[in-house]
Amino acid sequence: MPQCVVIADDLTGANATGVLLKKMNYKAYTVMNMERIELSTLSDCDCVLYSTDSRGVDAKAAYNRVHNVCNLLKGDDVKVYSKRIDSTLRGNLGSEIDAMLDCLGGDYVAIAAPCFPSSGRVVIGGYMLVDGIPLHKTNIAIDPKTPVKVSEAAVLFQEQSKYEVSSIRMKELMNGKHYLADLMNQCVAKGSRILVIDCVTQEDLDLIADAVITSKLKAVAVDPGVFTATLSRKLLVPSEKKEKNKILAAVGSVNPNTTVQMEELWLSQSTHNVFVNTKELLEGEVRREQEIARVAGEILDECDRNVISTVTGDGIYPENRIDFKPYMERYHCSLDTATGMINSAFAEITYRIFKSEPTFKGLYTSGGDVTVAVCKKFQTAGLSLMDEVLPLAAYGQFLKGEFEGIHIITKGGSQGGHDAINRCITYLKEKLYI
Repeated sequence: MPQCVVIADDLTGANATGVLLKKMNYKAYTVMNMERIELSTLSDCDCVLYSTDSRGVDAKAAYNRVHNVCNLLKGDDVKVYSKRIDSTLRGNLGSEIDAMLDCLGGDYVAIAAPCFPSSGRVVIGGYMLVDGIPLHKTNIAIDPKTPVKVSEAAVLFQEQSKYEVSSIRMKELMNGKHYLADLMNQCVAKGSRILVIDCVTQEDLDLIADAVITSKLKAVAVDPGVFTATLSRKLLVPSEKKEKNKILAAVGSVNPNTTVQMEELWLSQSTHNVFVNTKELLEGEVRREQEIARVAGEILDECDRNVISTVTGDGIYPENRIDFKPYMERYHCSLDTATGMINSAFAEITYRIFKSEPTFKGLYTSGGDVTVAVCKKFQTAGLSLMDEVLPLAAYGQFLKGEFEGIHIITKGGSQGGHDAINRCITYLKEKLYI
């Protein structure tokens, strides 16, 4: 039977959420008419999504539709319940959440994380912003069927729901998942059944999902789909599998675009970074080995506390970039040979990390030469290509060799916008159920 039940107020939203779940390899069915489908048909799917087509109806009709569907689909096997809402908060938010809470029982609470980062929908300071504009100043305020004239998300929920609503702001998220979990429990203990939480980035959604799990609350996810997908990724897999998957990014590119992209990653996600002093890699075998050992050692020492680790050449900053001419003269070699010494060192660092810590299952490489050096060191026969994460960023798995099956994304240093590396790492997290 399904482990995830999503009830949406329109078919577009149901399908959009289903696609997010499908991208993580869950088998998802969208159902439009329960009268024409046997429940046994759903027995082999992971996620079932049902559209009540209730966004434009009156609140009572919306309540009844959601309550009836929830009553039909609820079950002991379900680990994630979701009330999919519009990304601009249109529709019968309150009555539909009330219906699910009433159906599931008094020990359930609604966790509303109504952001969709990639679409510019965020909640900050309690306000819903669409591409940086308060919701009530967008054309949603003059929507002909379901206008929204208030930007404060919690106010909208409170106006429509019979249950108490609490708003949790960004400053509370900054204290970490355990603090947030305790705060959630405190709000519920004081009588709140709906918690509306600020969220801007995917990292925020990961934190909120982790806090929900830590809190032990029985929760209904309320969101446009991304939070539901995040919570599913963490709950629909055995915990031992989640804990054994880590990601390493090996970044040797010195392209200015890489600098912007790495800084975006460090800002958006919890990572442990170690800079490689690239000049040390050209100062003889002793100093080269010392630098390789230092970087690999620092990553391994901290990896138990970090899902994502990054090894970054210090040449992403202009003041650290190497003038190769003296080294070419010293070693009587070509530029390709000199740069190859750096690339092979990155490969050696990566190899030692993966060899010493088998929980590393995902690898991101930036810079084509680094990717080639890594594949050579890992003695892989090639890559089994599976998807294009974004233009010129390929996802696949190692073919043959000691590390067969390792998930890898490769991207040229100059490719993509400011969030390109962040998107690649998030993609790997989805594939590894992190």
